[in-house]
Amino acid sequence: MPLVMAIERFGVGNLRPDHRPAERLGPDLVRIDVKAVSLNYRDVLVVRGTYAAGLSVPLIPCSDSAGVVLEVGDAVRGVAPGDRVCTHMVPDWQHGRLEPRMRLTTLGGPAQGVLCEERVLPSSAVLRIPETMSFEEAACLPVAGLTAWCALARAAQIEPGSRVLLLGTGGVSIMALQIAKHLGAQVAVTSSSDAKLARVQALGADFTANYERDPWADMVREWSGGGVDAVVEVGGPGTLSNSIKATRDGGAVVLIGVLAPRTRPTDLTEVLMRQIRVHGLFVGSRAELERYVAFVDSNGIHPVIDRVFEGLTSARHAFVHLLTGRHLGKVVIGVSA
Repeated sequence: MPLVMAIERFGVGNLRPDHRPAERLGPDLVRIDVKAVSLNYRDVLVVRGTYAAGLSVPLIPCSDSAGVVLEVGDAVRGVAPGDRVCTHMVPDWQHGRLEPRMRLTTLGGPAQGVLCEERVLPSSAVLRIPETMSFEEAACLPVAGLTAWCALARAAQIEPGSRVLLLGTGGVSIMALQIAKHLGAQVAVTSSSDAKLARVQALGADFTANYERDPWADMVREWSGGGVDAVVEVGGPGTLSNSIKATRDGGAVVLIGVLAPRTRPTDLTEVLMRQIRVHGLFVGSRAELERYVAFVDSNGIHPVIDRVFEGLTSARHAFVHLLTGRHLGKVVIGVSA
C-alpha cells in the first residue's frame, strides 16, 4: 500500500506516516508516481488548522508536486503513462475567473493533497513539464512560481524597464526575481539577512535593503525615482503601509500573502489619492500555468532550491526548516528516486 503523510489532528507535530490502499482509477483520472513535493507557507497554515474555516481532518497536505504518470483512465486525452508532469493546485480552475465552487477542489485543503508516494487525480490537475527540469525543480512551479508569474505578468503587467519590489527571499519572491529579470525589469529585494541580500544580488537583484535596519520604503522610492511600478506583497498587515509608500502613483501592490503581523494601521488615503491598485491574488488557472511553464522552458529558468529533504518521512523536518525562515528559495521533499 502506498505511503502517505497525513494529519489526524492539526499541528505540524501531528504529521504522521500511514499506509493506505491504492486509490481507484476512474475514466477521467490519472495515477501519479510522486517524485517530489515542494512546501509553501500555506501548507504550514493548513497543517496548523489556521488557514481557513471549515478544514477537516484527516488530511494529506501540500499541493505542489511533480512525478510520472503510471496509468490513465479510458477517457483521458493529452497525457499518457510515462509522461513527466506537475500538479495544478486547483484542478477545476481551467481558465477564466476563479469561482467559489472551484476552490473546493484545491489540493492540500480542502481536497486531499500530494504529500504521498502515489495519487489519483483528475487529468485536469496535471500537465507535462520540460525535459530539462528535474522533478524537484518542477515541484516548485505550481504555486510559488505560478503566483509570481500571475502577479508580475498578469496583475502588474511588467515589461522591460519596469521597476519591481520583492519582499523577503522565500519561494515566491525568489521565483518572482527570476521572472522579473527575464521580463526585463529592474528589481529591489528586502531581507533581514545581509548574507541573503548578497545572494540575491548574485541572482540579479539590482537593489537591496535590510528591512530590520534600513528605512526600506524610502530607500526603494529613491532608488526607483519616485516609486516602483509594482510590489509583490507577501507580508500583508505588517508591511502593506510601507509597500504602498514604496509604490509610484498609479502603481500596483499585488497582495499574495499575510505573513507579517500588523504593526500599525494602513493609511488607505494614500491608496486613494495616489490611485494605487491593490490587487489580491490566489495562484492562477491551469491555462496560466501552461503559459508560465512555457515561459520557464523557453528562458531556461531553474527554480532556486534551498534544500531537498529525502524521503516522505522527513516531511516534519522540512516543515520545521521552512518555519525557521533560514531558507532562500524553495524547500523540497524528495519522495522517490
